[in-house]
Amino acid sequence: MFLGGVDTSALLVIWAMAELARKPTFMKKAQDEVRGVVGKKGRVTETDLDQLQYLKMVLKETLRLHPPAPMLIAREAISHFNINGYHIYPNTLIQINVWAIARDPKYWENPQEFSPERFIDNAVDFKGQHFELLPFGGGRRGCPALYMGTITTELLLANLLYCFDWVLPDGMNEADINMEEWAGKCLTLSKKTPVLLVPIKYLHAQPSA
Repeated sequence: MFLGGVDTSALLVIWAMAELARKPTFMKKAQDEVRGVVGKKGRVTETDLDQLQYLKMVLKETLRLHPPAPMLIAREAISHFNINGYHIYPNTLIQINVWAIARDPKYWENPQEFSPERFIDNAVDFKGQHFELLPFGGGRRGCPALYMGTITTELLLANLLYCFDWVLPDGMNEADINMEEWAGKCLTLSKKTPVLLVPIKYLHAQPSA
């Protein structure tokens, strides 16, 4: 559970930072929210997370476009059933392509576009109850590290956005950020090239000891 929660959390933050770097307007909204909630405390803590609704939308949209595990772990049917006219027989291995589902234009408007605000007043969530967004699977076989992984990711991303302003290296613009995926030889979906950003310390008065 810890291995699954840590590796996938790190990947999710990488993809989120890359997407935000390509869309500075979204980056500023997320930073303004975090800094407005946290104030001069010096860092984001777990008690702040419930107030960071825009940050949660950023992560939800990142999970939609870049699920850490694009193919859910295969399951084996234990009995015969019929779905959409297809007969599924016992011992059949079933694998769900959540990457493709989350980019399906039947369920998502402008599915290739990164837009956290699509989740404003939208009840769709990633906890296994909405089949158009299943980065953690669902039901009894859903990912056991869901809550640990999401809290870890929220804390890491929120602190990165709170503590630093992020700019592109000299001579680089948003269109130069390569968003190509690299599947490799594991279940997770990594970014093929590193995210190159320059951190500028966000100077806030630190709390007194």
